[in-house]
Amino acid sequence: MHILITGAAGMIGRKLTERLVIDRALAGQPVEKLTLIDIVAPVRPAGFSDHVKTRAADLADLGVAEKAISERPEVIYHLAGVVSGEAETDFEKGYRVNLDGSRALLEAIRKTEGYTPKVIFTSSLAVFGAPFPEAIPDDFHLTPLTSYGTQKAMVELLLADYTRRGFLEGVGIRLPSIVVRPGKPNKAASGFFSGIIREPLAGQEALLPVAESVLHWHASPRSAVGFLIYAAGLTREQLGDRINLTMPGVCCTVGEQIEALRRVAGDRVAARIRKAPDALVERIVAGWPRRFDPKRALSLGFRVEKTFDEIIRAHIEDELGGKVG
Repeated sequence: MHILITGAAGMIGRKLTERLVIDRALAGQPVEKLTLIDIVAPVRPAGFSDHVKTRAADLADLGVAEKAISERPEVIYHLAGVVSGEAETDFEKGYRVNLDGSRALLEAIRKTEGYTPKVIFTSSLAVFGAPFPEAIPDDFHLTPLTSYGTQKAMVELLLADYTRRGFLEGVGIRLPSIVVRPGKPNKAASGFFSGIIREPLAGQEALLPVAESVLHWHASPRSAVGFLIYAAGLTREQLGDRINLTMPGVCCTVGEQIEALRRVAGDRVAARIRKAPDALVERIVAGWPRRFDPKRALSLGFRVEKTFDEIIRAHIEDELGGKVG
């Protein structure tokens, strides 16, 4: 099997690549070739084989998408995207990457005769808009309140239509906020959800830009990769006509996150969080949905952590060698 990953240099792309290199299989088939694309050149995975191509490229540029699929990969993970905060502050960049690049990829597939790959797209909970019910089902209306959510919703609709027309086999995965993200903070408005855990565990101060009462939906990077791996094995018959799915997650407030950190790592670590209100982040987060009903995903077999304590422990195990700073 040949797998293409766009956005392969990002955190989820790197971890997905690592998992594929370890498993050497996807949906019951051996993985024989990887093509990794991002705006910066992805790191070539060690210990796989010579059948790996890495490229620095922008899918929105003329001819890039056509070249990316020229060898007809059977599975395409479309992870490339500009994060929420950056999409809100840089309107043109957000639409170029999140919409134009996605459309270019789908069009390249459509125009390739006799080619219907599986396309797994990472969408977002930001596709939903207020007013919200107590728990949001998969078929709730898509009326996003940010440019990022709008761009993701547009691609969800395109993916569904291209699947309906038989050009590809799509699966849209609406990811919860992925925490705890390793590495340095990015420009995502949701970045503080990771920052208030990651930095204190590493012995550093973390800034909290919102109130502790903010409620949100979370999953670990480990679970995010598990969602993507599992999605590759789903059939059109299992999915039916609604191919965009809200993933299961752990629902908790920021205050409950902090208490989980205190339970796992102690008072000294939790005390490294400092309140620093940020009006832009508060405004963006206020428009996000908070609680979901992922019964379709659960019925199909997707799984996630049961508590935020488990999410923190997964980060300590996977990124910190089991040690807290």
